[in-house]
Amino acid sequence: MTARKVLYYVDPMHPAYKSDKPGIAPDCGMELVPVYEDGSMGGTGRSTSSMPPGTVNVDPERQKFIGVRVGQVERTSGRRTIRVLGRVAADETRIYRLNAAAEGWIQQISTVTTGSQVKKGQLLATFYAPEFRSSIQAYLYTLSALDRFKASGTETPGQINLTNVSIQQAADSLKNLGMSEVQIEEIGRTRELTQNIKILAPADGFVLARNLSPGQKFEKGTEWFRIADLNRIWILADVFKNEAKLLRPGMLTRVTLPDDPDEGFDARVSEVLPQFDPTSRTLKVRLDAKNPRYVLRPDMFVDLEFPVSYPPTITVPADAVVDSGVKRTVYVAKGDGVFEPRKVETGWRAGDQVEIVRGLMPGERVVVSGTFLIDSESRMKAAAAGIYGETSECPVCGMEVDITKAKAAGRTSEFRGNTYYFCADEDKVKFDKEPTKYTLKNSPGPTTAAEKRLEQVEWKGAKAREPKQREHPRPSPEGAAAR
Repeated sequence: MTARKVLYYVDPMHPAYKSDKPGIAPDCGMELVPVYEDGSMGGTGRSTSSMPPGTVNVDPERQKFIGVRVGQVERTSGRRTIRVLGRVAADETRIYRLNAAAEGWIQQISTVTTGSQVKKGQLLATFYAPEFRSSIQAYLYTLSALDRFKASGTETPGQINLTNVSIQQAADSLKNLGMSEVQIEEIGRTRELTQNIKILAPADGFVLARNLSPGQKFEKGTEWFRIADLNRIWILADVFKNEAKLLRPGMLTRVTLPDDPDEGFDARVSEVLPQFDPTSRTLKVRLDAKNPRYVLRPDMFVDLEFPVSYPPTITVPADAVVDSGVKRTVYVAKGDGVFEPRKVETGWRAGDQVEIVRGLMPGERVVVSGTFLIDSESRMKAAAAGIYGETSECPVCGMEVDITKAKAAGRTSEFRGNTYYFCADEDKVKFDKEPTKYTLKNSPGPTTAAEKRLEQVEWKGAKAREPKQREHPRPSPEGAAAR
């Protein structure tokens, strides 16, 4: 058997270090590994020259040292849990804002402050507003008129009804100015012209904001108090787009407190909001939840668990996928220490699992640990082979082609909306003559003789529409001899 020629020796931990003779690596003390002219490494004897660019060969001892582990690709189905962080917010439909409908002065104020719990009808403050005086007088006048009509007994039912309408209009005027129904009824009983207008809590809840103090003058529209009913609350969560599509309104979710996992609540997905955060690249999901004992307060953080079901799909550990931003790559174990880079398309990600949409088949084995070191060596080897950009498989010979170089050399063809790249001009010529022959393995293609003939007609028509290059006739041997 002919001995293989050693090109150089590399550091197994840092392949960038090369030496023209064997020895010990100066940084880690490991023995240098030989690299042979056929592309194999470390004495494994398996050549990688006929494999895709970037294929590496790592002997078992070195795999153990750098922590390489391989797992089998499987198609699985079932349930998984999406875990995200949520933020508690007050239900906007249960927030009450108490605003001034006229200018005036604060006279008295209770001890209620931001964060205080209040009951419906509880006195919050009193104020004086000149605009209320005329409205109260009009209300008292209509009440007195009704009393006189009832006492005389001479008024018709129509006049009584008209007076009742006037009373209601005067009461509505006071209500629109901000007077509570309780105080309006009190004025109706006492028949007294008051200057102290009461601000009462409209519902049970917690004070979110207090914007007044004794003696303060306020303008029309000033917000006095903001009160939230926290018996029911919202929970807002940021969820990635591919996970958000798995969530449906009505889905039951488990809510727990980070500092007290035993304290749990149930919440239901209300809707996935059309709000996209460009910073985190997530969508907003809103949940409704009951809030017993007011344990959840606005702006608290909680842990959310969404149980979702998914159809059978191929998944791999997240560490198995190398994401360069332009493409995603896994390393397929081919046996004898050989690892082949494989471009894949990914789908959803949940926890430490990533869905593989295209690029892997069940039963294949991929690197799940130590991927970074394998990828580093693969990149250096591809660069040494003159391949720096994205690659594609030549449909004629099956070799990997540098897309950038193929474009620069004009070795591309369009067929059925797809672009194909070739490693040699003769492969492009073969493909252009019979494109179906080289694409049937990747696409369904025509199944009948009529469909095949139609396809050839379409292909010839497309070629005829392409700009023609001027060709120089090649002289025949006879003509050359005559000259």
